Amino acid sequence: MTTGEQLLAAADLAATREQRYAARKRVNQLALGLSLAAMAFGVFWLVWILWETVRLGVGGLAWATLTQMTPPPNEVGGIANAIYGSFLMVMLATFIATPIGIMAGIYLAEYDVKGWLGSLTRFVNDILLSAPSIVIGLFVYAVIVARYKSFSGWAGVMALALIVIPVVIRTTENMLMLVPPGLREAAYALGAPKWKVIISITLRAARAGVVTGILLAIARISGETAPLLFTALNNQFWTSSLSEPMASLPVTIFKFAMSPYENWQQLAWAGVFLITAAVLGLNILARVLTRNKI
Repeated sequence: MTTGEQLLAAADLAATREQRYAARKRVNQLALGLSLAAMAFGVFWLVWILWETVRLGVGGLAWATLTQMTPPPNEVGGIANAIYGSFLMVMLATFIATPIGIMAGIYLAEYDVKGWLGSLTRFVNDILLSAPSIVIGLFVYAVIVARYKSFSGWAGVMALALIVIPVVIRTTENMLMLVPPGLREAAYALGAPKWKVIISITLRAARAGVVTGILLAIARISGETAPLLFTALNNQFWTSSLSEPMASLPVTIFKFAMSPYENWQQLAWAGVFLITAAVLGLNILARVLTRNKI
């Protein structure tokens, strides 16, 4: 091949590369444009929802909202009983489900990583994670409410606990799997038993992630309505007995938002604002706890 032919071939190769580069650049710009459009579409609706929540929710807030019971139509009142009922059921569900979820996550990450029981547990846990909350509520209704022929706060607690457990299991297992194996090996080399290594080394190293999983689970169940409709139902009055129907913010919001009465609608928006603020606070706390940590 002569020198002229070599130069011509090199020029053709350079032109081909230039065309390919231009084509890839156009595809990249198109993908970037579509991604930005999708992001703008989602952010637009998110900002609109948050704006309406703040605008209407703050307008319904008053001292009576936090101190008085749910009122009859067109009368002054608040949602104190619903706030108390939600807080009590969410805290009890978290208290019951958290130890179960953490211990199951430890078993999956430390004792049965590849065994058949661990694989079966992960499969069932994935099903529970993706199951609609109304199915869990209906299950608890059939097992507890229908058997004892009474709605109750305990039934609501059980339904919420079943939602918390798979979230804590998955988060605990994933966080423990991220702990470097060298930490475990160093502890074993010093003669530490396995239970001591788990408590003092791996669980302590992953505590920020585990706590984050618990906070995210609390944020999830704070706004659940369907399970409570089948279990705790609702109560217009203050009650501290978990053996009776108990009010909750999500169910009260559902009931008041669909009513034709203006005072109930204002209280519904106030409840929406309180739940949104609580969930936002929990998510911010979770981000702070996991910053620059395992």
